[in-house]
Amino acid sequence: MKKELILREPDLYFDSIHTELNNFLRDTFLHPSFSNPLDIKKNSIWRPAVEVKQNDKEYKIKVQLPGVNKDDIDVELDNDFMTITAEIEEEKEQKEEKEKNEKFHTCEFRYGRYQRTLSFDQPVKADEAEAEYKNGVLCIKLPKQDMEQAKSKKLTIK
Repeated sequence: MKKELILREPDLYFDSIHTELNNFLRDTFLHPSFSNPLDIKKNSIWRPAVEVKQNDKEYKIKVQLPGVNKDDIDVELDNDFMTITAEIEEEKEQKEEKEKNEKFHTCEFRYGRYQRTLSFDQPVKADEAEAEYKNGVLCIKLPKQDMEQAKSKKLTIK
């Protein structure tokens, strides 16, 4: 029998357990009349899921940011670090429902601030970096550079 090694990112694995446990505790012990789930969620900082690939010349990063407006995404590069921040507000209809004192039965959407910082084993060419946001996925290409040529830059998203 052949044994295979299953690779998983520990942070992502524990994030989902943490989220599920929080949802269970909230749903079990917090009566809906005491709090609105949106009030809890909008004050949270979420870690978006990422996919990072690399070859000899560049890093290729994909970041899931469903429902986020392109203009609400900020990507900053600093030598061998990249920080992605974004924010998504609850929809207008939901704000109106809250004003009518309607209570949510279930709300699994994520509202609030997203933030993720990634580090790379080699500095990147910030001036040649590219970013594109399409269908809720931010795609970034970061060409690698020599250690002596490191620079900082704020990325413009197309």
